[in-house]
Amino acid sequence: MAEVMDHRAAILGSIRKALGQASSKDAIAEEYAAIPRTYTKTGGMERAALLAHFEERLVEYDAGVYRAAKDGIAAKVAEILTARGKPGLTLPEGVPAEWLPEGFSFEVAGLQALELDKTPGVLTGCTVAIAETGSIVLQNAAAQGARILSLVPDYHLCVVFAEQVVLTVPEAFARLEGTSTLPTTFVSGPSATADIEMTRIKGVHGPRFLDVLIVVEA
Repeated sequence: MAEVMDHRAAILGSIRKALGQASSKDAIAEEYAAIPRTYTKTGGMERAALLAHFEERLVEYDAGVYRAAKDGIAAKVAEILTARGKPGLTLPEGVPAEWLPEGFSFEVAGLQALELDKTPGVLTGCTVAIAETGSIVLQNAAAQGARILSLVPDYHLCVVFAEQVVLTVPEAFARLEGTSTLPTTFVSGPSATADIEMTRIKGVHGPRFLDVLIVVEA
């Protein structure tokens, strides 16, 4: 089997060699470990303030934000879908049945882009969420699915449990350590970009519309 190349180490090694410095992996690792990390790694917000901060960031990014108790997820999903005029949503494998209200159509998605593009949208969970950046982190895991599921459909409804919300990016990466080999996507609001003339265009790199349902204790 061919040896897997460490591209990062190779690039840094070439730079160090050009500068007349040692280019071994050990030297690079030691230099990286010695970098001062004085930035904020953990947050000190109480849960209520943390969730309020997360909501504020989401609203700033033009995402819809809702709350529900753990026994009221299905009812709130029904309310959101009715407001959006959605007859149902596509699902990844592993979405709990108690999230799904009656009277709507829910189907496990295939992975063909054309098929996903024709769906009303997708319903997923997440692995972790970051209040400071208003981000939700999706992985190829149960109730989240392959990356294509959240990038192709025009609408995304994401269920986020209060205990999944952290304040800082370092806290999120700490939670991701155990699943760091899984494909991972960071989402901060609906997809939006601007061209050189500063014309804002939505939906280029992901869904144009994002709703986040935050699940709290009753």
